[in-house]
Amino acid sequence: MRKIIFVTGNAHKIKEAVFILSQRGITVEQNNCGYPELQEDELEKIAAYGAEWAANKLGSEVMVDDSGMFIRALGGFPGPYSAYVFDTLGNERILKLMEGETDRKAVFRCVIGYCIPGEKARLFTGEVDGEISLVGRGDAGFGYDPIFAVGGRTFGEMGDDEKNRLSHRYRALLKFAEWLNEGKENYIN
Repeated sequence: MRKIIFVTGNAHKIKEAVFILSQRGITVEQNNCGYPELQEDELEKIAAYGAEWAANKLGSEVMVDDSGMFIRALGGFPGPYSAYVFDTLGNERILKLMEGETDRKAVFRCVIGYCIPGEKARLFTGEVDGEISLVGRGDAGFGYDPIFAVGGRTFGEMGDDEKNRLSHRYRALLKFAEWLNEGKENYIN
């Protein structure tokens, strides 16, 4: 099995990555060295910078994950600032911001940045369309999962198997695993 170092402090992301990648012959090892996170409006720039920084710091191939929830009625907010907004406002205040909104469409987007020391990062993007629920439902998952609904059910109401078959992270990790296992040199996501 191939081993990839996943640079993140988020235990939930590690659990999802292990579940998804281990089925494809890839072992995930966590490193919580952190990396400077750019203040950018694009997940791709943040993930590329983080992967390159971490690969060079650790001297090994690494992957990072930058994800965000983009709510259409809020102009794409919280987007790349999703973790900070969740920690600061939480789901209840996001629901408060959405009171009276009829357009509840949202997109969860994930960008996996992969890098070998001294090289440019390769990016693998996944997204899933959904909507913001009227109330939080379910206690599975983490973060915005109880308020992000797909097909009428929130990620918080889904078990790991179900969520991991349709989530934004699953889609990005699947592209990454396919590229890694096939050894493609010029992958375009």
